[in-house]
Amino acid sequence: MSGQSAPSVSSRQYPCEKCPLRPLPAFREFESQELSFISGFKKGELAVDKGATVLVEGSHSAHLYTVLSGWAFRYKLLPDGRRQILNYSMPGDLIGLQGSLMGEMQHSVEALSSMLLCVFERDQLHELYRNYPGLAYDITWMASREERMLDENLLSIGRRSALERTAYLVAFISSRARGASLESKKPMQIPITQQHIADTLGLSLVHTNKTIRKLIDRKLIAWRDGGCEIIDQEGLKDLADWEGLGEERRPLI
Repeated sequence: MSGQSAPSVSSRQYPCEKCPLRPLPAFREFESQELSFISGFKKGELAVDKGATVLVEGSHSAHLYTVLSGWAFRYKLLPDGRRQILNYSMPGDLIGLQGSLMGEMQHSVEALSSMLLCVFERDQLHELYRNYPGLAYDITWMASREERMLDENLLSIGRRSALERTAYLVAFISSRARGASLESKKPMQIPITQQHIADTLGLSLVHTNKTIRKLIDRKLIAWRDGGCEIIDQEGLKDLADWEGLGEERRPLI
């Protein structure tokens, strides 16, 4: 899929000391020396338009990014253009770590909405690991969390029915959004299309449409111009037989 090129890094609109994410209850507090390092680690901010490609599979990126606002998704493409969406990125998530540790990106990242990203130089990651073990543990925790989410997604695709896996996916995304305080109002609206759902779950678009219709008929969701509106979060979790994320306060880089 084509996307717009990401614009250049801008000056800081949000110094780390005044980061709007830090006060949120979802994230743990920095120690003073950690905050000082992160403030120097951050090189600026990057505004990204909806539909723009943030990172490209096979590329070598000089940067890491933390999502300050907006939504994105990670995906891989087959040679014939078929797409598999791997996961979704929201405020507080770290993007580009794989390219920093493995040399090149093994997936692409596209903006689901307009985004603002904090930009970090990947070359300074070695200093973080060497001098700030607490932050190094945080990055390991984030990678483990991503693996845990992918395990659950694979279980869903492999063993849940189409109806159950669609209910799980919508509940999973909305739970993550609420956990990051991305959206507090009810009902919540997720800015995804039915094609996104199909490409995440490995279903045809026709099958996805029929499955979504069943969730609508059960009054669990509604479909609006802006995406999927969550009506009954607990009903979705019950249908998917999913207990939820159960997360405590998490790191923020």
